[in-house]
Amino acid sequence: MDKIIETVLGVTISIAVAGVIFVGANLWFDQLANSWVRFRAITGAVLGSAIVVVLVGTDVLAWTAGDWLLVPVGAVVGLGIGLAMALIPSRTPRLLVTGLGGLAAGALTTAFALSKGYPALEPLALVLWPAVGAAVLVGLARLRGHGPLPAAFTGLWIGWLLGAFAVPALGEGTATEWLIAAGVLGLLAGIRFGWDDPEPYVRRMVLADRSRAAIFLAPALLFIAATLVIPAIRTALLSFFDRRGEELLGFDNYVFIFTDPEIFNLSDWRSIFTSGIFIWGALAIVLGIVWAIWAGRQTGHRTRFTPSSTGLTLIGGFLVLTAAFAFLRGTIFNNLWWVLYVVGIATGLGLAIAVLADRIKAESVAKSIIFMPMAISFVGASIIWRFMYVARAGENEQTGVLNYLWVNLGLASYGQTTGATITIVVLALVALGLLVAAIVGWRAKRNALAIGSLVSLVPVVWFIFQIINGVGGARITEAGELVQDPYLFFTDQPWNNVWLMVVLIWIQTGFAMVIMSSAIKAVPAELIEASKVDGATESDTFWSVTIPQISPTIGVVVTTLIVLVMKVFDIVNVLTNGNFDTQVLANEMYQRAFTEFNIGLGAAVATVLFISVLPVMYVNIRRMQEEAV
Repeated sequence: MDKIIETVLGVTISIAVAGVIFVGANLWFDQLANSWVRFRAITGAVLGSAIVVVLVGTDVLAWTAGDWLLVPVGAVVGLGIGLAMALIPSRTPRLLVTGLGGLAAGALTTAFALSKGYPALEPLALVLWPAVGAAVLVGLARLRGHGPLPAAFTGLWIGWLLGAFAVPALGEGTATEWLIAAGVLGLLAGIRFGWDDPEPYVRRMVLADRSRAAIFLAPALLFIAATLVIPAIRTALLSFFDRRGEELLGFDNYVFIFTDPEIFNLSDWRSIFTSGIFIWGALAIVLGIVWAIWAGRQTGHRTRFTPSSTGLTLIGGFLVLTAAFAFLRGTIFNNLWWVLYVVGIATGLGLAIAVLADRIKAESVAKSIIFMPMAISFVGASIIWRFMYVARAGENEQTGVLNYLWVNLGLASYGQTTGATITIVVLALVALGLLVAAIVGWRAKRNALAIGSLVSLVPVVWFIFQIINGVGGARITEAGELVQDPYLFFTDQPWNNVWLMVVLIWIQTGFAMVIMSSAIKAVPAELIEASKVDGATESDTFWSVTIPQISPTIGVVVTTLIVLVMKVFDIVNVLTNGNFDTQVLANEMYQRAFTEFNIGLGAAVATVLFISVLPVMYVNIRRMQEEAV
């Protein structure tokens, strides 16, 4: 009960504070147009106190019970500078007042500065950095057609900040050096803030209107900065340090990532080209291209990729990449394998189900069932599938659903029981139906139906022969006994990665289906009718009309899934915890940082993960901007 009360009080106080800040910000900027002096005074006081709070929060200034007046002092100094900026119309005396005020404020911090922040000033840095800052900002101001002097003082101020506090070693200087560094910094800042003349009334009205957007966006931007931007920057900085975040190592952590065989392993790359999967994939690609060339010559073109030839080529590419990821091992390649399988299969299944469900009466029921896994957390789904995959050794009865079916199929096939006979008969009927569909498709010149049926016929026929010869989770020992032989989903490397991917595919197929179903329903009926009038088949209409119309939606689904898959963590952590060569980047980062307590390496892995997602986010944002235009 106490926890509930604390939570309710925390939420209430947070909402109240947010409301006060929001109302106060509106009242503050209400003064911008009609009371310039008051606005400048409030702005100075707020900035002065905020600077003190930041300096105290970052352990630059000391904070004890007796120093509670430090924030009001900062507010008073800021208030004085703000009033000087608003009340003194002439620039020269205004600069004198604001500059001296900044100098005094900077010098005042010496009384509260901690010795660990004293900079060991370097004359070259104090000259070079301000000069570079002024030169860069003056050049930018010239390009934008603005005056050079304000830009020069801004550059001097920023350059001095870097040269005095970022470049030299902190904690090795003296109080005098702090006095010089902080005093000059305050002087330059005061001069820069006092340079601008009071804004005319019309300009203030424009600024007041624009400030509303900033007020509404500020809480969200502050939240994003506090929870995302600042931690991301800090993580990137920590990636250059040692395991305790103390000693600077440079790029050593990144070198380790791309040289550790558990994370990045290319040693077995030659085996890719001799694997059966690669050979079949390459053959499919060649046949797809040959088919496209043949179809192109029939229409007077060099090539013409029909849906069938395109599908065959894509399947070949899928198999080739599968072979590559099966032999290129390590965390990074596992992540890429997840992207290929989860994104490709979930998007393809979602599209297929969206098209097929649109033609049945119980569309909403079917879609609800397929979408249902989206309501389950990744951890919950992982536990469900763990029970599906579990295998029991010896003569114990299998409790995992998949192994129960697999073992009993094996026992039935080896024993040639009634169950095996029934299975063979059912599969034979399925094979006959596929053969009939292929013949019908060939006669009707529906290549997709003919080829799809023949391709589906191959594994069915193969499985029939396997059952006849004995297949499934059983084997005959040397003593001639028939025993269980369950499949070990979690330890069968490297295919155990695929069984983990099935969980995420199961969850995300419903998401892809719902999004693409909405896009398909939004395709103008006039375009479909026009294609049918022109003699297009249903397949031609789908591939030539529907797919181009929903391609932006497919792009959104693909990019969304890529970002999701790149940071997958829960499924791997629950099912294998990265063991048996199933590690992914997010779980690698967690283990390095919070299990091995190697902060630097964990931060480097997190940074690699962040950088890998950025290109996808950039493409997605660019697409949304183009659609908005």
